[in-house]
Amino acid sequence: MTRGSSSTSRSASGAAISTFKGQERALRADRLGTGGLLLSVLAATAPLMVVAGVMPTTFAVMGIVGQPLLFVLLGVVLILFSVGYAEMSRHVHNAGAFYAYISRGLGGTAGAAAALVALVAYNALQVGIYGILGFEVSGLLATYADLEVAWWIPALLGVLAVGALGWLKIDVNARVLGVLLLIEVALVVVFDIAAVADPGAEGLSLHAFDPDTLTGAGVGTALCFCIAAFLGFEQAPVYAEETSRPHVLVPRVMFLAVGGVAVFFALSSWALTVATGPDRIVGTAREQSAGLLFFLTESRLGGTFTDVLHILFVTGMFAALLSFHNVVARYAFAMGREGLLPAAFGRTSGSSGAPGTGSLLQTAVSAIVVVGFAVADDKPHGDPTQPVLHLFTWGGNIGALGVIVLMAAASFSVVAFFVRRGAAGAQKARLATSTVAGLALLVIAAYTVRDFDVLVGAGPGSALSWMLPGVIGLAALAGLVQGLVLRARAPERHARIGQGNEAFQLDKAASS
Repeated sequence: MTRGSSSTSRSASGAAISTFKGQERALRADRLGTGGLLLSVLAATAPLMVVAGVMPTTFAVMGIVGQPLLFVLLGVVLILFSVGYAEMSRHVHNAGAFYAYISRGLGGTAGAAAALVALVAYNALQVGIYGILGFEVSGLLATYADLEVAWWIPALLGVLAVGALGWLKIDVNARVLGVLLLIEVALVVVFDIAAVADPGAEGLSLHAFDPDTLTGAGVGTALCFCIAAFLGFEQAPVYAEETSRPHVLVPRVMFLAVGGVAVFFALSSWALTVATGPDRIVGTAREQSAGLLFFLTESRLGGTFTDVLHILFVTGMFAALLSFHNVVARYAFAMGREGLLPAAFGRTSGSSGAPGTGSLLQTAVSAIVVVGFAVADDKPHGDPTQPVLHLFTWGGNIGALGVIVLMAAASFSVVAFFVRRGAAGAQKARLATSTVAGLALLVIAAYTVRDFDVLVGAGPGSALSWMLPGVIGLAALAGLVQGLVLRARAPERHARIGQGNEAFQLDKAASS
């Protein structure tokens, strides 16, 4: 076949795919460029939430001064992961990113397990943030408006607002996310500069980057806390079908995101140690808890800046909620399109091209969980710490464990994919980096499971230490069973797992 005829064939195939049962079963292409895609995935990292929440918790709970060095080391591991993951994105363009890659490398049954794990994990991450959102908004209303509002009321209003935006075009979402993200980053940078300009008693110490600061029993658990701060960069392939040049934009955005996040968080956590002094950072974090950043800005940048920071803390959480919502909706869309969920999920809304049914699913799950926690909060005036200590920590750590497991599986699927295609020799360096990254991620996953009681604040021997990570295990098991049943009873549906738009061709062939 000549180059011209090959191109014509691809065009005809693309036309058939896009028109089969109408545009409603295809995500709209050319909606995101490099900037929009980068902002969409970085919003999920919620930089202000990490600096104000994750970093003080890691210093306080683990007593690890060398948190900045941990961000550098994790950045290296995730760049190694991204080498193979990005190469895979050049060959597979599917809104079901993780499970699509895993199914292409390890088979459809493994892909079905990964799909359900991804759906559960990203739902858990997204829903968990509603707890801290409600808690913060309730506190702001009490402080500035003298209004006593239960945490679940602003949380449910957030569910509705995110659900409404989820129905809009993805480029509109990207603009909303971009504005909120840039403001967050600007405020954190202002603090970083202020901390360097007005350091603690030990001056501009680089002690936090000393490898000796990583000795002790808490390092493994600190890795679990810190890797959660990176979550979001891996979402870039989810939007591949909505970009103009996915084989170029997706790898570019992934490397920009990982590198940018690693540098930004390493410098910001170092700025916290500079502001207090490395010898005092652990003690101060234990005294101030989640108020550490605001305590430090109050003395250096004043009350007005700190008030603005509190408000942007909330908008940053909202940006993360919207980013995770978009990802969950697209996973549900991909799963519906390929027969892992009812077909209704595999259709987009006609006006915006957004995966509307998947968006409704995520909104419903969020509302049900928030209402469930509100009902469980049976104290007369509510327990203001419950949404943070329970909904946020439980959801966040369940989701983080699921994504770590998915990244490890994706690393090994990259190796299997290229070996099966007979391209192992040409991809030798990428396969080596994927193997190293996969092993490192398995170690982090093992630490996460072992120390889950510490991560969620449960006591030693608590049933939560195995029940909560067991949610991911049950999702994987249920997905495996679904994959095995499909392979035995509906092999044509099993063959569609991970195929993305190519599933349209299989549908068309089956209906003709």
